[in-house]
Amino acid sequence: MKNFESFLAPQLKEFMAYRQNLGYATKTLLSHLKTFDQYLNEKKPELSLLQPSFFLELRANLKMEPTSANKVIYATRDFFQFLVRKGLCTTNPLHDIPPLPENRFIPFVFSPDQVDQILSAVCERIRKSPKYFLKDLCVYLAIVLLARCGMRISEPLRLLRSHYRSDEKTLYIEKTKFKKDRLIPIPLSAADEINNYLAVRKALLGKDPNPYLLVRSKQKRLKDYQIRSAFHQAVQDVELHQPRQIMGNTVFSAPVPHSLRHSFAVNTLRCVKEKGRSPQNALPVLAIYMGHCKYKHTIKYLKVLDAEQRKGLADFVFSNREDI
Repeated sequence: MKNFESFLAPQLKEFMAYRQNLGYATKTLLSHLKTFDQYLNEKKPELSLLQPSFFLELRANLKMEPTSANKVIYATRDFFQFLVRKGLCTTNPLHDIPPLPENRFIPFVFSPDQVDQILSAVCERIRKSPKYFLKDLCVYLAIVLLARCGMRISEPLRLLRSHYRSDEKTLYIEKTKFKKDRLIPIPLSAADEINNYLAVRKALLGKDPNPYLLVRSKQKRLKDYQIRSAFHQAVQDVELHQPRQIMGNTVFSAPVPHSLRHSFAVNTLRCVKEKGRSPQNALPVLAIYMGHCKYKHTIKYLKVLDAEQRKGLADFVFSNREDI
């Protein structure tokens, strides 16, 4: 764990250990608390000066969007609540600080045809050289799983070979973002891609001991940055790149790997609707499939604009920028 540097460093480290012992993921929490710690180290206030006004000033000085600034305040508030329980503070100075109004976020959503284009572009970039073929094929398979199964980018990276059941055409996804496990059926096309990859892997590596499903050699598994790099190159290849843009209180996301997960959800619900069924009734199944811990995370996809509507809105907003 990276060291904190302010006068509250021992307490911050203890709080992080406390959260870890409870089983919480702490990577994001550490980032937020490091922001607070850095500000403390710059201002060097005494403990008695850590009043609500100090934290309002901290928030005002954060060079980030409201959503991110709120997360720093939430993390710091939890830390001070920990100090109150420990008897090191009598009150929590952040208790009554309201959150900043957050921007409306419109994710980038690919149409089914655009998803196919991206997968084709990634496939075309697979190098035939023995040195790179397995790694490139592995990257392609990871992006297939993002697109066809709506996975988060971290989930294919953690898959073990034993998590794939070829006879059932299922994948067991373990310890996801919300510490939930799930067993999902996968499309036949995705199963075929996995079977092809495993056959190539066996031919090139033999009986390799690496337990992970996605590997680039006998000793090394695939990395996050390799998937991101291939995805962004493919987006450029098919000319779908758009910069992230902000207009008023609305953020239009640029295409990122997580956009494939958004697209999977939106396109699934749209397909249900086109078949004359109720997307609302499909939400519970979709929530389980995607590993959402709260139903509200799935409901939001009913409100997400599809690819054509989003593009139309973005074109309208930015073409009329001078009139707004």
